[in-house]
Amino acid sequence: MKGTIAEKVLRSRLVAGDLEPGQEIAIRIDQTLTQDATGTLACLQFEVLGIPRVRTELSVSYVDHNTLQTGFENADDHRFLQSIAAKYGILFSRPGNGICHQVHLERFGAPGKTLLGSDSHTPTAGGLGMVAIGAGGLEVAAAMAGQPFYLLTPQVLGVRLTGKFGPWVAAKDVILELLRQLSVRGGVGKVIEYLGPGVATLSVPERATITNMGAELGATSSVFPSDERTRQFLEAQGREEVWAELSADEEAEYEQVIELDLASLEPLIAQPHSPDAVAPVAELAGTPVHQVCIGSCTNSSLQDMLTVAAMLKGRTVHPDVSLTISPGSRQVLRMIAANGALAAMVAAGARILETACGPCIGMGQAPATNAVSLRSFNRNFPGRSGTPSAQVYLASPEVCVAAALTGQITDPRDFGNPPAIALPDRFEVDDGMVILPPEDGSEVEVVRGPNIKPLPQADALPDTLELEVLLKVGDNITTDDIMPAGANILPLRSNIPALSRHVFAQVDPDFAERALESEGGFIVGGSNYGQGSSREHAALAPMYLGVRAVLAQSFARIHQANLVNFGILPLEIDEYTYESLSEGDVLRFEGIRQAVAAGETLKGENLRSGEACTATPVLSERQRQIVLAGGMLNCIRDALE
Repeated sequence: MKGTIAEKVLRSRLVAGDLEPGQEIAIRIDQTLTQDATGTLACLQFEVLGIPRVRTELSVSYVDHNTLQTGFENADDHRFLQSIAAKYGILFSRPGNGICHQVHLERFGAPGKTLLGSDSHTPTAGGLGMVAIGAGGLEVAAAMAGQPFYLLTPQVLGVRLTGKFGPWVAAKDVILELLRQLSVRGGVGKVIEYLGPGVATLSVPERATITNMGAELGATSSVFPSDERTRQFLEAQGREEVWAELSADEEAEYEQVIELDLASLEPLIAQPHSPDAVAPVAELAGTPVHQVCIGSCTNSSLQDMLTVAAMLKGRTVHPDVSLTISPGSRQVLRMIAANGALAAMVAAGARILETACGPCIGMGQAPATNAVSLRSFNRNFPGRSGTPSAQVYLASPEVCVAAALTGQITDPRDFGNPPAIALPDRFEVDDGMVILPPEDGSEVEVVRGPNIKPLPQADALPDTLELEVLLKVGDNITTDDIMPAGANILPLRSNIPALSRHVFAQVDPDFAERALESEGGFIVGGSNYGQGSSREHAALAPMYLGVRAVLAQSFARIHQANLVNFGILPLEIDEYTYESLSEGDVLRFEGIRQAVAAGETLKGENLRSGEACTATPVLSERQRQIVLAGGMLNCIRDALE
């Protein structure tokens, strides 16, 4: 098959539709991953489907997000997930085994395969040559049931890499440069595909850092070729048998090709409060730093940890800085413990956290009031760190260590020659923390704690809606804004009635109460509404509160799908309509079902102002039926009966 890597893989898994940009297609999913912040709902949804065993080649349930056990809730969820995995044929990666994306890269990813994950950073596996896509948990549950995954055929944007890194430049700087050029909206509807001679200079962990943060571009996925460097990585993991060469054809056509000379890059940093607010580190040098956090699914590989340890060796963390380090997997932790790197970190004064997402998802290590926190993570949205007043910056581990040692943002090029880091020919392989399911799980009893509540479901879409505009927000509203994370809220992910009380809590603390009192309503948003995490709770919890439609100038891909899947109508409005609407307006739309079924624009009225209000459903033909039925679960159940 000719074409780009993305086209080859998608065509090989095509179930329905044509590979024409903008056209909806259905593809077969080979592997799925879930994690404990989204996996409880995905498993509850899978149970509702009534399938006795997963129907994928491989499904893995990871525990890596909600590992801070300040109450019974997270521990109960872990027991629930383990019992579900045993019953339905899912591999279970225990707490302490590591971050889902790092472990999947090491132990399960395979070039040329498709991976669907209930986490927006699932495209990390594109560093191995997979087409890996983040989605809502309900879509992952459907894939686990053997159903195809539907998406709009993405355009393929090529990034041609030439040259090689100069001293102290890292893989993080590649994706920060692309964010600077393209913005957080630049990848919407696209797969970012890397090509050119510069690819061969990058290790698989470096490639994975780049594909991981493709999510911040809004991209459907990001993918590198599978080449000799890929084979070497898989051989070192004892998995060379899954390797397959995969590259784009010379005559492959891209929607656009961006030329990027690796030698031209310099250390970069993302400023508060967006991953695309990028500037050279040298321009911000001297800014005081109070906290440094290294880890996350972006930068917690063995290569990252060895670099950090080499920079810290023989030095001491600045007295004004708290430095935390989270190795990405048990494999990484064991190897740095054995080779002395961990000892160098501890000796320097670093605080070693468990192999989990930790501070990146707001699970602990909230900065001090008004503190500057420099992190090797992927997102720096307001309040995500747990401290609303904190100023969070994003940069490579090299830049992070330089700041930890000096107490201020520092160009690492001031440190002289960088350490020479070489990955081992063989990684330490021990999959003892991955529990295999029994051949027959029919007798396994699912363990449910009191925090696990039944799954709410929406009613069919009514023909008339007359509801209040509960909230009006601006551009680039994130799923963190809609449904915050953090140590106090994440444990409620399997308890939608309790979780719903926190919807839009950082934007409008009274939103949930007002929605309940009004018995539902509308939300009005600007462009790129719902960017960021794949958390379907940002649709499910508003649905529980009675939100029936979101009127926005444009939607982020995953969130638009999640709204549809839970029966909330995504409606696109123009700038004039957006400007004309205010919180407290009452909108009335009639003939909704017929208009949605026909794909027509809704014509309504703003009862407070008397003005006409038009809004267009953002739906494929398949999604129209889902919304009309009140959500995806109803449709899948009907199809499986």
